[in-house]
Amino acid sequence: MALKFKDYYKTLGVERTATPDDIKQAFRKLARIHHPDVAKNKAAGEAKFKEINEAYEVLGDSEKRRRYDELGANWQDVPGDQGGQGARSRGRAAWSQGGTSFEFGGTGFSDFFESFFGGSRDGFGSFGEPAPHEGDFVFPGRDVEADILVTLEEALRGSLRKVTLRRTGVDGGIERTDTYQVRIPPGVREGQRIRLAGQGGAGSGGGQTGDLYLRVRLARHPDFNVQAADLFFDLDLAPWEAALGVKAKVPTLDGAAALRVPPGTAAGSKLRLRGLGLPREDGSRGDLYAVVRIQVPPSPSAEERALWEKLARASTFKPRKT
Repeated sequence: MALKFKDYYKTLGVERTATPDDIKQAFRKLARIHHPDVAKNKAAGEAKFKEINEAYEVLGDSEKRRRYDELGANWQDVPGDQGGQGARSRGRAAWSQGGTSFEFGGTGFSDFFESFFGGSRDGFGSFGEPAPHEGDFVFPGRDVEADILVTLEEALRGSLRKVTLRRTGVDGGIERTDTYQVRIPPGVREGQRIRLAGQGGAGSGGGQTGDLYLRVRLARHPDFNVQAADLFFDLDLAPWEAALGVKAKVPTLDGAAALRVPPGTAAGSKLRLRGLGLPREDGSRGDLYAVVRIQVPPSPSAEERALWEKLARASTFKPRKT
């Protein structure tokens, strides 16, 4: 199955010369529009959200972006071991066993992404070569591994995902297609593997069937960064809000929450909302931290400027010590 090239710059609506900040802002803008929780058409929004996430997964990472840019117009000529012809001929599968190739659906990533940027060396890979038992010709089946895109909402509450695995023969004919209801457990972590025992490559000579592993990739969120079970949100404040204090509305995975910002809050301060992060291993939840950023009006009016100047004359505050 031939791969279809993905123009990630077009997906995010940015030029190839876009800065990292341009790419981040474009992702956040689109992700807020198409996030499944807010999109008018949930199914269409979910599909678009996955496309946006995939594009940002590549362009938002300097090394992946460099590799993507190097592909250029001649991307189809990349050697097979780098995701070129060999990967193109196999679609989502990055290797075959005994003439059988493996193609996935429902994981949240395209064939193109998995072939060039998948988690294992060859996109969808295995753990070691099949080794015969000593003294006979019994070969165990290889383990198959794929990435699965999981939203933070799924990581919080858990979910059931339908994943398909199609096995095709060397002639391209479909041997069989299996559909799995995969349980995403609450509290799942980046890089965690979900095991489906006995669903990998077939053994030979009576050898045991391999396993199927789905490696979790947490979807990028337009508002939150993840560190273990804690979430971090950039809270923008006006200078007077930081100086005088304010009650700010903060988004959370459970809905909006009110946060009291105390007077004299400095830029970079982390204000904690307990228990509004992701699940921990012990069943409790991590915290949500609002990281304060001070925003200055870019184009103050004449009246505003006059008030700033009056404050500058009246204030005894010295931000730079002698």
